Amino acid sequence: MDVEIIEEVENPMLHRTDVRFELVHDEATPSRLSVRDSLAAKLNKDADEVLIHKLDTKYGMRQTVGYAKVYESPEFAREVEQDYTLSRNKIAVDGEGLVEEGGDGDDGDDGEEGAEDTEVDADADTEADADAEEGSGPDAEADVEAEEA
Repeated sequence: MDVEIIEEVENPMLHRTDVRFELVHDEATPSRLSVRDSLAAKLNKDADEVLIHKLDTKYGMRQTVGYAKVYESPEFAREVEQDYTLSRNKIAVDGEGLVEEGGDGDDGDDGEEGAEDTEVDADADTEADADAEEGSGPDAEADVEAEEA
């Protein structure tokens, strides 16, 4: 895989360099991580400082044009970039581990614990509202007695 730098633009306010590059490859479009590693090697940077933003391969071509952001340090990248961009490039978000490659980040807890209770409570609230509107139910008898007195 051959990487050729087309354009480099310094962005000192964000402590990064914006890089447009062209990539010639022998097989299918390479993964984001392998492109990141190749570009980092070409620029003599650490892989954690390089974020691949876009890869564009024309159908049937073995040539990819891409856009990357190369930061002065991974800390600057964490300050500027959104979490989804960091996780795509396998850079740890502050205080979090990385998602394993090929995984969906699912820890087995699908957030449905206690969901049945929530549904039951929602049904109970709906019944209570309906009882209040109709003037029936346990509170309605107390209301009738209070009105008679």
